[in-house]
Amino acid sequence: MRAVSNFTVAPVLFALLSASGAGIAFAQDQDTSNPNIVVTGQEAAIDFSALPKGPDVKGIVTARKGDRVRITSDTGTMVDIKLVEITKIKGSGKTPTKADILNGLPVTVKTLQAGTDLIASQISFKGRDFKTVNMIRVGTSQQFAEQSAATEALRGRMGDIDKYNVKGTTNVYFDTGKWTLSEAAKAELCSTAQQAETTDNALMLVVGYTDSVGSEDANQVLSEKRANRVINYLQQACHWKPYRMLTPTGMAAADPLASNDTEEGKRQNRRVSVNILVSKSVDGL
Repeated sequence: MRAVSNFTVAPVLFALLSASGAGIAFAQDQDTSNPNIVVTGQEAAIDFSALPKGPDVKGIVTARKGDRVRITSDTGTMVDIKLVEITKIKGSGKTPTKADILNGLPVTVKTLQAGTDLIASQISFKGRDFKTVNMIRVGTSQQFAEQSAATEALRGRMGDIDKYNVKGTTNVYFDTGKWTLSEAAKAELCSTAQQAETTDNALMLVVGYTDSVGSEDANQVLSEKRANRVINYLQQACHWKPYRMLTPTGMAAADPLASNDTEEGKRQNRRVSVNILVSKSVDGL
């Protein structure tokens, strides 16, 4: 559901930026520093043609170490996948290589099952997504420089950044314990982004909430996951610029819209609020 208020009152990409600094602990190589250990021979070659097909994996690259990458899906599931000599890399508008599999990049992976390991037979991504992630990682492209200049110009005009006029609020709702967006919520988010594009100097503030079910710590994590999921969709699917997004926050069960004593009230409280803001110091310019 979508509610709009007219009362006066933001690689990489957050998911992209946070993903670019994500840590990951892959299995360490065998320690051969002990002189009593003797390693001989070489690893047997794998006949990839004999391996059975594994699951298709879709998500965002959230970590990479050498030829191992971690993919995190929309539901938060993390899958580790190995890149090998047969792995094909497909990206629109360019001739990609394994070096282009960057943190924060949305990918679709076809896999082979090698015992408990998954091996990538093909990784594909969109050229537009690669361009965005690469801008954040490298920070040298013309478009990134233009966005940076726009950010600084906007900040320079903002004055007191804590004081805003709220031009509109959209609430999207979630199932109990979940942070997956419904198709209706996705449509409402892009509609909100389109509305914000027509508002001069608009920024977005995304705030996640939960109902009262569960512990305070669990609800805090859940509210943050919901907020981050909305941030990712606004930037990746609705093309809202990262520099026009204020830092998101999770409020757990605080500030309920309705009473948590009823199921309907709890449903209304399991939400993320997307607020279109304009600093009072630039509103009307």
